Amino acid sequence: MIRVPLLCFYLTAGLQALASLRILDQRPDCTQPGLENCTINSCSDKRTIERRRHAPTGPEWDLEQVGVWLDEHGPVPVVNVTWKIQADGGVKALRGSEISVLDESTNKSICVQFSYKLKKELNPTYLKVRYWTFSLDGVVVEPGRTYMLSLFNLPEPDIEDYRLKKQITIPGCADRRIQKAQMCLENGSLWDPNVTTFYKQGRRFLIVVGFKAAQYSERYQVSIQSRGFHCSKNVSKENQTLLNVSFEFGWWQLSHCKMVLMIQPFFVRCKKTCRRPEKIIDLCEYSSPRTSLFKATVGLLAVGVFLACLLWKASHKDPVNTSSSTSKQQPDGFQMQNRRRVLIIYSLDHPLYKNIVLKLCSFMASKCGTEVVLDLLDSTRLGVLGSIQWLDCHRDQTGSSSDKILILCSRGVRAKWRAMCGDKPVCLREDACSAVGDMLSPALSLMVPHFVRSASFEKYILAYFDDVCCEEDVPPPFNITVRYKLMKQFEELFFRIMDTEKREPGRVNHVEGFSEREYFRCPSGGALRDALEAFHAYQLENPQWFEDELLGHSVEIQDMMTDCVPDSTQVGSHVKTKERDLTRDKTGLYMLNPLMGEGLMQLRQCFA
Repeated sequence: MIRVPLLCFYLTAGLQALASLRILDQRPDCTQPGLENCTINSCSDKRTIERRRHAPTGPEWDLEQVGVWLDEHGPVPVVNVTWKIQADGGVKALRGSEISVLDESTNKSICVQFSYKLKKELNPTYLKVRYWTFSLDGVVVEPGRTYMLSLFNLPEPDIEDYRLKKQITIPGCADRRIQKAQMCLENGSLWDPNVTTFYKQGRRFLIVVGFKAAQYSERYQVSIQSRGFHCSKNVSKENQTLLNVSFEFGWWQLSHCKMVLMIQPFFVRCKKTCRRPEKIIDLCEYSSPRTSLFKATVGLLAVGVFLACLLWKASHKDPVNTSSSTSKQQPDGFQMQNRRRVLIIYSLDHPLYKNIVLKLCSFMASKCGTEVVLDLLDSTRLGVLGSIQWLDCHRDQTGSSSDKILILCSRGVRAKWRAMCGDKPVCLREDACSAVGDMLSPALSLMVPHFVRSASFEKYILAYFDDVCCEEDVPPPFNITVRYKLMKQFEELFFRIMDTEKREPGRVNHVEGFSEREYFRCPSGGALRDALEAFHAYQLENPQWFEDELLGHSVEIQDMMTDCVPDSTQVGSHVKTKERDLTRDKTGLYMLNPLMGEGLMQLRQCFA
C-alpha cells in the first residue's frame, strides 16, 4: 500500500498554510510487489492525454477510514482514502494516479499526484485477487464537515466525465473514533459533569448542585427552571475540579414540583453553543400538601374575576375630548382640564434610587403640570401627624377626588411585601437613615386591603423603571391591574392619571415630549435619565447591591442609626418625634379600618 507524505500535495484555491485541510508527514510505502519506479510528485496542469483505447482502465473506490493521528499540535482527526486498480490489460498503459480532496464548507482543496509502473498484470502477492490497492493517508479534516473526493488514473483519456468522484461526511465529536482529537476535547467531547444534588427543607427550600469541572471551560452557568420559575447563577472554575452552586427559594414560587437542572459550559471552541447536560429534579416528595394551594387558587380566581369586571367597567367610560379629528392624526399636545394630584409610594432601596424618585417628581411637576405628594417633600406635616395618619389622610383625599396613588415597585417593595406575608423581616440602610423610617410597609398595610375590598382600585397605578427594576417586583395583589414600564410607557401612565384613553374611536391622543426617545430633551427629563443611567451602571458593577443594603440585625441597625444622626441635639429631637409618631401610629393602626386587620391576615395566608 502506498502512503503519501507531506511533500506530496499541492494546495489550490488560495489555501493558507495554517488551514486545517492538510496531509500529515508520513513516509511513503512503495514496497508493494509488482511496483516499479514508485515516485511522488506534485499535481501539475500539464498532463498527457491519450485516446481512450490507449488509456488505462479507471480506478475503483475502496473503504475510507476515520481516526485520530498525532502532529506537532496534538491529536487531530484524519481520514484515510483507499482505491483499487484492476489487474487487467490496461495496467500496461498506467503511469500513475491523481486524487484531490475538496472542503465544501471553505471551497479549499489539496491535490496529490504520484506515478508508478506495474510490471505484471496480476499482483503476485494476491494471485486470487485481480487488483492493486493504494491509499492516501493522514488527511487532516474537521468534524461534521463534508468533503468531495476526485480520482482518476494517468494518462487521462480523451473523454468527458472520466473522473471518479465520491462525497464523504466526517462524523461529529460525539463519534468515538474522533472523540480524542484536540478540537473535540476543546468542545467538551469527553466531559462527564457527574452532577449531584443535595436538598434541604426548611422555611425556604435549598438545592445544592455539585458537578465536575471540565479542562477547557473556565466558566459555567447553572440554572433550574419549572413552569413560571427560572433561576440561574454563574460560576468560575478557578483551578478547582469540583464546583458547587446553591439555589434557595420559597415553595410559593413554584407551580410544579418537577424542575429541570441545566449546566451551560463555555468551552474555548463552541463557546455559547456547547452541549448542555440536563437533569430532572423531582421535589414532589418534599412539597407541601396541595389542598391549601388549591383553596388559595380558587380564592384568587374569584377575586380576579371580580376585579376584572371592575376594570372592564372602568375602561368603558365616556372618553375625554381632545384636539384630534381623525384616526391617524396625532396632536402636538394635550390640554389638561384640571390639575391632578399624585401620591407616590416607594421604597428607599438605595441613595441612587431615591435620587431617581426625586427626579421623577421634578419631571412630573414641571413637564406634566402634576401636583406630586411625596414624604420627602412633606417632612414637616409628616412629623406632626405621624406616618399612619399622614398616609391615611392622603388616601381619604384620593378616594373623594380624582387624585391618584402611584406605587413605584422595586426590589425593596418585593422584599418588604414578602416580609409582610411571613418572610424574614427587611430593614434597608436608607430606611435606617431616614427620619421617618420605612413608609412603604404601613402604606401597603393600609392600601392593599382597600384596593382588594373596594371599587376604587382605579385610583391605584403600578409602575416600575425597567432599566433598574423588573415586573417580578410587583406585589401579587396588584398583578390584576396594568403595570407600566418607565419611561417606555410614561405617556400611557400620564393618560391614566388624567382618566383619558390614549386610543379612542376615531382618534389617537399624543403628548409631545413624553415618549422614551423624547422625555430627556427637557432639563428635568435629562436629569431623570442621568439618574437612571447612574443607578443602572452601579447595578452592573455591584450585582449584590441589594443584599449589601440589607441590615442584618438590631445591633447593625442601631449602629447605622448612630452613623446617620449628626449630633446629640438631633438625636434627642428624632427620638421624641419617633415616640410621638409611634403613639399616633399604634392608635391609628387599630382605629382606621376594622376590616383592615382581617383583610391583611387573609392576604398573608393567600400569598405567603
